[in-house]
Amino acid sequence: MSDRPLEWVKARASVGSNACVELAKWNGEIVLRNSRDPDILLTFTLAEMAAFVHGAASGDFDRLLD
Repeated sequence: MSDRPLEWVKARASVGSNACVELAKWNGEIVLRNSRDPDILLTFTLAEMAAFVHGAASGDFDRLLD
């Protein structure tokens, strides 16, 4: 992706649980990966990620966790 390594961020709740979804900012977008398969990267615009984060905070996806 770049010569400079990405600075990955993960939720505090995932640390030590092997359930790590990690995010990084690159080239004005947000990159997402699963720590189990770090070579697969998904990219999202800031607007797309903001919509997802707000939806998650509002509980829009809670029913998927049942």
